Amino acid sequence: MQTVTFQDLGLIDYKQAWDYQEELFAKVLAGRNSENGSGKVNYLLFCEHKHVYTLGKSGQDNNLLISDEMLKRIDATYYHINRGGDITYHGPGQIVAYPIIDLELFKITLKDYIHNLEEVIIRTLKPFGINATRLDGATGVWLDVGVPGKERKICAIGVRASRFVTMHGLAFNVNTNLDYFSYINPCGFVDKGVTSMRKELGGEVDFEEVKSKLKKEFEAVFGFETKIN
Repeated sequence: MQTVTFQDLGLIDYKQAWDYQEELFAKVLAGRNSENGSGKVNYLLFCEHKHVYTLGKSGQDNNLLISDEMLKRIDATYYHINRGGDITYHGPGQIVAYPIIDLELFKITLKDYIHNLEEVIIRTLKPFGINATRLDGATGVWLDVGVPGKERKICAIGVRASRFVTMHGLAFNVNTNLDYFSYINPCGFVDKGVTSMRKELGGEVDFEEVKSKLKKEFEAVFGFETKIN
């Protein structure tokens, strides 16, 4: 069984976390090339971000619906980044997970990897009585798929894989302030909603309990064990 180094970074500035991901990405690549494989390392980061919008490589700037002045007014920042996907929001009350792993080591494809990320969220939600699933043609985890006018996303996924090593990851709405999604077309969609555990369950959710459950499901779905660093 593979061992993955787990770190909970808490509330951290987006750019600081991005730079840290790049640093760990380089370590994973270097470990793969080490003699006899003794230096192999993989990482799983959990964190929250201050209000920020990020636009992926294939995204359109016009999916951000507000001006720079309005961004300042709502205390948010905006970054063009090197993951796939369109625009999304990160903020307090949302668990952001960044797996930085060698897909070759886990013997999975990028498609399998994204499927696994979705599965982690689906399994995490189930004990809370939230039945989530996938939506054909769109990454992420959704509720009420196939019900016209009710499809809504509870977790966004946007990843980058270079030389089979991953970066970026998922954004899971737990106690997220959903008002911030009204300033964008989330993931480029104009006809689908966004939700959170708090909205679905009608009250604040124990954030640490959800994080603990999420970590366990990462271990179960990907078949690794974590060590704390």
